[in-house]
Amino acid sequence: MDYLKSVVPSQLIAERGSNLVVINPGSANVRIGFAHQNVPYNIPHCIARRVKSGPKKKVQDQMLNTQATPAQNMEREKAYDMIASSLKIPFLHEEATNNSFPRKVGRVDGFAPHQYRNDSPIIWTKVMDKKSNSFAMKDGKATNLHSSEASKSFDGGDSDSDEYKLKESIFGDEALRISPCEPYCLSRPIRRGHFNISQDYPLQQVITDLYVIWDWILVDKLHILPVDRSFYSAVLVLPESFDSREIKEMLSIVLRDLRFSTAVVHQEGLAAAFGNGLSTACVVNIGAQVTSVICIEDGVALPSTIITQPYGGEDISRCLLWVQRYHQAWPSINTDPVMKSIDMLMLNKIKESYCQIREGEFDAVAIVHSCEEGKPAGSHKARLSALNVPPMGLFLPTLFVPEEYPPPPRSGFHDYEDMLEDSWQMDFTRRPDMSDGLYLGSSGGVSMWDTYQVYPKRLKKDELVGLAEAITTSILSTGRIDLQRKLFCSIQIIGGVALTAGLVPVVEERVLHAIPSNEAIDTVEVLQSRSDPSFVSWKGGTILAILDFSRDAWIHREDWIRNGIHIGSGRKYKDSYFLQAQTMCYINT
Repeated sequence: MDYLKSVVPSQLIAERGSNLVVINPGSANVRIGFAHQNVPYNIPHCIARRVKSGPKKKVQDQMLNTQATPAQNMEREKAYDMIASSLKIPFLHEEATNNSFPRKVGRVDGFAPHQYRNDSPIIWTKVMDKKSNSFAMKDGKATNLHSSEASKSFDGGDSDSDEYKLKESIFGDEALRISPCEPYCLSRPIRRGHFNISQDYPLQQVITDLYVIWDWILVDKLHILPVDRSFYSAVLVLPESFDSREIKEMLSIVLRDLRFSTAVVHQEGLAAAFGNGLSTACVVNIGAQVTSVICIEDGVALPSTIITQPYGGEDISRCLLWVQRYHQAWPSINTDPVMKSIDMLMLNKIKESYCQIREGEFDAVAIVHSCEEGKPAGSHKARLSALNVPPMGLFLPTLFVPEEYPPPPRSGFHDYEDMLEDSWQMDFTRRPDMSDGLYLGSSGGVSMWDTYQVYPKRLKKDELVGLAEAITTSILSTGRIDLQRKLFCSIQIIGGVALTAGLVPVVEERVLHAIPSNEAIDTVEVLQSRSDPSFVSWKGGTILAILDFSRDAWIHREDWIRNGIHIGSGRKYKDSYFLQAQTMCYINT
């Protein structure tokens, strides 16, 4: 502790962060970087492989369905009208009646981007590479089973030319910008906060893809070769949506396949609180495909407060497209964010540039890019309508029809090894019996929750609720009025959607109205994030790792390979929380 009091923070980070790699995987992106970096690499969590034989499918996941049912459309239109009433804009059918003629949309291929907006076109990825300079997937992976299996799965075919050839695998942002004309299949190993397992995407292939993506980032971005990884340790900052089997598989990837010497796992919500220097907070994480809520008290995550909901930023983007098409404001082009990832990139850019929450009618002129197969890329100037409606779907999620991403099938994916001597209930709402032991690399031991009073849950399994109801339910489940008052005044919103203009005051207002009248609570406050909300969980993971001097809860590679799990003790379990409390005190001072 004397060292902590005297050392300069920048010196401490430089000394202890150079050999720590922090990995924060999500459904859409993975954030990876050295602990001494200010911000991580934020890379799309996907891989595109060249298809040499068989059916030429464009996406690995064949469970996607773009058709909404009539009942879903009715619920969506009803949600739109409720939002329109609160925003003081015309109802859906009122505007449809007034707009008897379609809006005029002009094609302007040479139109200059808006001065304050990102309207630049998305450029196709170059899939050809010189044979002498191509990235060989075999380098550094010849001894790994996953890599050899991956190459066997896509064998066949001849080289394209004597000097150039098609890249075998393309990663990250480049994988999302591949033309539909090219023979590539896009795979996303994580969807809606879980492994993207289906009949078309088996578990082994999901694990292989995770390994190959992370290995490419380590080599290409961090310049850590496989032979050098025994000198590095890994910190996994994982969302609360993952179940124990998925976490075990990711630990195996990090320790067995990527060959890190040691590893530790931390909860994303807890790391976010630490990243903002908070000891007590209600952390609301609005990701691309999942929104989660968890309460933190004195540096300890409360497992009974976890709520996860299957909607996020990508749902806002798809809703934006539906709203524009309904208002006849979208150009007559084939925009398909499900089957064409480049269209989702474009929608995300428009959402980030123009969508905000405000009262009154809100239109804007934007540049819409068309990337259709067999046609040259074009740009279209369009006046987009009701841009304040899509973000409000966070509070009325029936506006988001998840036809594109049905919940992944979970049958046959259970953890029979009973990793932590407790069972985890797998669903999208909450896991009240979850133990935090796994997130600290321990075996559970003497649980801190043996004497903690758990109150009845108010959400049914698979119940879809809005953001305000999720926050209120999570905080009230603590059952203590003093803690509830503190949490309602310490709400922390993280994730890219947290940057949406106008979101904070609406959250405060709607959460306050969602609190039952018999509760003695009259104040709600959302705290401003001290760092970029997109990376605050990753940053918190770096802080936890750098200040963990004892490393009692870290898992060693040899122990994991030999035993399958690091066996800790109840004493270490509690000590790890004590360490976190010390860490928080250090951050605040």
